[in-house]
Amino acid sequence: MNARIQHVELHAADDGLKPGDVMLNIENVSLSFGGVKAITDISFDIRKGEIRAIIGPNGAGKTSMLNVINGFYHPQQGTITFRGQARSRMQPHEAALSGIARTFQNVALFKGMSTLDNIMSGRTLKMNTNFFWQMLHVGPARNEEIAHRLKVEEIIDFLEIQAIRKTPVGKLPYGLQKRVELGRALAMEPDLLLLDEPMAGMNLEEKEDMSRFILDVNSQMGTTIALIEHDMGVVMDISDRVVVLDYGRKIGDGTPGEVKANQDVIDAYLGVSH
Repeated sequence: MNARIQHVELHAADDGLKPGDVMLNIENVSLSFGGVKAITDISFDIRKGEIRAIIGPNGAGKTSMLNVINGFYHPQQGTITFRGQARSRMQPHEAALSGIARTFQNVALFKGMSTLDNIMSGRTLKMNTNFFWQMLHVGPARNEEIAHRLKVEEIIDFLEIQAIRKTPVGKLPYGLQKRVELGRALAMEPDLLLLDEPMAGMNLEEKEDMSRFILDVNSQMGTTIALIEHDMGVVMDISDRVVVLDYGRKIGDGTPGEVKANQDVIDAYLGVSH
């Protein structure tokens, strides 16, 4: 192997923030589609190093909120400040370049490609050689690809999916597909990882595995995580703070214990006091 190939450690980029500092600040954001208000005057923040849950009933505006953060939707009002840079709108590729990665409620993988190649696609923005060298697959392009494949192999080992590395993802059970999608997002080395219902459709064992991986991504890689999740047991077990939405408005924000005790949250979402 070429000695010039640099091995990259598996961790989030150094953004100059200390754990507990505000990484993302959402101020008075509103989003409408025609006459339908999806989000109304919502403000909350995400701090470096935390797992921040966004919960609420179906139609509460949770996925719309993630779409605003990573540039799929552009709010009509409000400001989003990420790592000290304020913006009113951003394109998805700009969000990715700035250090925001995303998984989706419905698995969005290349079903005919292998696990390895799907995760490798998450390295695209990290590749520096031009199209000419990539087409020839020699010199700098070959060395760069080897380095990126080493990184992908680290992620495969981390997620314990060595046995399916060559398997087309369309042949995998749903729980493993969700794990591959997580791997592709991790391949981008994000500072902020957005997870949209990462455990939807999973059985208990699969949920336990995914919870463990999310905690390990947070603690071992130092990645800040914001997730949408309907399983309240999971949310209360793994989250540092929780923000609650209902009909596009924020009705609660705080630690899991504070949220569970919030009567507005109990009435709108939890249903009973715990």
